[in-house]
Amino acid sequence: MKVIHTVGEMRAARARVADLGLVPTMGYLHAGHLSLVKRAKAENTAVAASIFVNPTQFGANEDLSRYPRDLPRDLGLLEAAGVDFVFTPDAAEMYPPGFDTQILVGGVTDRLEGAVRPGHFAGVATVVAKLFNIVQPTRAYFGQKDAQQSVVIRKLVRDLDLPVEVVVAPTVREADGLALSSRNSYLTAEERAVAPVIFQALSAARAHFDAGERDAEGLRQAVRRMLAEQPSLTVDYVSVADPLTLRELEAVDTGALVSTAARLGATRLIDNLILGGSAPR
Repeated sequence: MKVIHTVGEMRAARARVADLGLVPTMGYLHAGHLSLVKRAKAENTAVAASIFVNPTQFGANEDLSRYPRDLPRDLGLLEAAGVDFVFTPDAAEMYPPGFDTQILVGGVTDRLEGAVRPGHFAGVATVVAKLFNIVQPTRAYFGQKDAQQSVVIRKLVRDLDLPVEVVVAPTVREADGLALSSRNSYLTAEERAVAPVIFQALSAARAHFDAGERDAEGLRQAVRRMLAEQPSLTVDYVSVADPLTLRELEAVDTGALVSTAARLGATRLIDNLILGGSAPR
């Protein structure tokens, strides 16, 4: 496994392989990341992972300074998983002096996470576009847990005609349903015991849908009722939206993305389920 720190080195390494799968990460890896690596290895002749805690996607009062980091551990996990290249630039390499460009993806960034975290998706779109230009992957792999991010990246790729296939893999969960996330490491033991209610609440909406409920507000209420049973949770939003446009639905005819974001103490958690089918491509 080759560890690469500069754009020039990464481009030189890329030129020596045919098809390449990229798993972009911010590090502090878990089984969800490794599941993406496994799929990338099955579908490409070589695999690259990136590790970069991107400062431009964090707001002024968010957790950039305390975001969990353990590069030696991450490199060990990636080497054991059979990754060929790890691109781990520093901030100055990605955003050198004079850098002053943003990519704004309209429409799908105006709501949900975009409404709660202004500027977040400009940071995501910009760094992902840079990674795609630097690494030039054949395919890039993301997790369904970050559903809105996946919608934004697919729109970015379509709108700018970027020659990369975006692959979104199912969310990987703990045995009690909690979606794997690097931020789970922030949770206290008491908060960790409460956290599975987020998936349970989304599952309540799915149960109502499977029983014939098609009123979107009824599904939202099913989620809200269960979340409200835990007073330590502060809910940012509950959404039942079109999985492509992310506009809120009145009725669920063919499918929907049901999602929520909630805070447990100082930790903010997001999760989602697709109703009425699989995630859109």
